[in-house]
Amino acid sequence: MVRRPVAWVVAVVLFVEAFFLAALNWFLGEVVHRQKMSLAGLDPDVMSTSSKVGGVVFGLYFALCGLVALLVALRNRRPAGFGRILLISAAVVHGLLGAFAWGLVGWSAFLFMVVVLGLIVLLLMTYDREEGSPAGAAEDGAAPDGEGPGSGEGPRGGGEGPVDADGPRDGDAGGPVTPPAEPSTA
Repeated sequence: MVRRPVAWVVAVVLFVEAFFLAALNWFLGEVVHRQKMSLAGLDPDVMSTSSKVGGVVFGLYFALCGLVALLVALRNRRPAGFGRILLISAAVVHGLLGAFAWGLVGWSAFLFMVVVLGLIVLLLMTYDREEGSPAGAAEDGAAPDGEGPGSGEGPRGGGEGPVDADGPRDGDAGGPVTPPAEPSTA
């Protein structure tokens, strides 16, 4: 199973990123405050405060995303609801930050953002794929007793073979396929 280690790695990376992002913005805010720098006539105190507040907000955001990834790793279940939305938004943010980092910082920052983006997407995709497997299937790929192909018993006991709750899908050998009626020309 590769999904649990991926969740652990994503959680650690997001926590570290949250800390460094908040610390960097706090540092930059202090630099602006101590040197009384101004950009196009803006008040240095406002710039300093906004840098610090922005760093704390983004740090908490990435820490919350890291907490979701940590809960996924601990529970070994896919994120649902608000946690899933948070991880998807973190992937989008990393994609955008990667695009900006390429032009502003360089290829190494871009590479870091793309790697984190890939890890978050891998976390989301591995849990979706595993959830899509049939319920009751054994971990090693073998079907439980009495439910394999050729056992003669489907989930409804009528001998029709395995049937999903959603109905038969393309490629299922569950039952006869009726071709569509030919159009009449009269």
